[in-house]
Amino acid sequence: MTKNRVRLSGGADWQTDFRRRTTGRAPRSAMEIATVHRMLNHTLTELKRAIDRHSVAAAADLYALAWQQAAGAPPSETRQQRALLQSYKEILGSRRWQETERLQASSAPPAVTSRPGRTATPPPRTTRADRMEKQKPVWTSEQQNRPKKTLSPGARRTARPAPAAAATERPSRPAQPALLDTARLYEIATGLRPLLEEAAKAGAATSWPLIRKRLPGMPRLHPDDESMILWLVDEDRQDGEPLLAALVTTGNRQMHPRFPVIAEQLGLSCGTNTAQQQTTWSYEVLKVHQHWRHRRR
Repeated sequence: MTKNRVRLSGGADWQTDFRRRTTGRAPRSAMEIATVHRMLNHTLTELKRAIDRHSVAAAADLYALAWQQAAGAPPSETRQQRALLQSYKEILGSRRWQETERLQASSAPPAVTSRPGRTATPPPRTTRADRMEKQKPVWTSEQQNRPKKTLSPGARRTARPAPAAAATERPSRPAQPALLDTARLYEIATGLRPLLEEAAKAGAATSWPLIRKRLPGMPRLHPDDESMILWLVDEDRQDGEPLLAALVTTGNRQMHPRFPVIAEQLGLSCGTNTAQQQTTWSYEVLKVHQHWRHRRR
């Protein structure tokens, strides 16, 4: 077997950026993590008050701020806060809350476009004579003296537009979606982990198209963001737990091409050739199923 890590993982460029966005970051000190906890707990308290008061706009702003603050520490350091955010997310996405949002939006006063103290002057009205004067063509001396061109009957029949060349061209591939910010990645990873745990308990696997069906509202992700989310999911695992990222497969239930690099950044070496990587991945899937099979449902 020849080494084909670059082909499997999609190239070296994304690997460099992936390492920079994961383990390449400077580690947080205990004081910095404590600061994140203090700020995040304060934001969660204010978010709870906004929800109790049914303040839709304030709750939306505080919810987004909380995820930004949670992204300031590793996922394993903010488990309780992110679990609380997930419960608030269910409230903010409920039908009752959406109805409250519509009522507040309909009862809000209309926005004032003009500045106070100034009266908006209407544009001057144009008369019919003015409009006819504007529409009247202006002929120059060159245009008046220019002879008119006539086409022969044969030329009239052949003077047809040529078929568009673009019709024969192949349709271009859809552009890759833009990279999401770190706060949004943390939010998606927090919602994805319970779904992967359910798949592990059922002894099954999943794929990104199936994940998008199970997580409503999740946008189409860039492949680099998909890798980051899987890394965040398993960074949150307890000591000794196998990698849930192994359950995210391709459409034919095969190893995801980027799993070797994700596993390596999480401390699991998969080898350097296809056979070693496939063996490591198959064994990791088996460990995931056995580990979660005996957990309480």
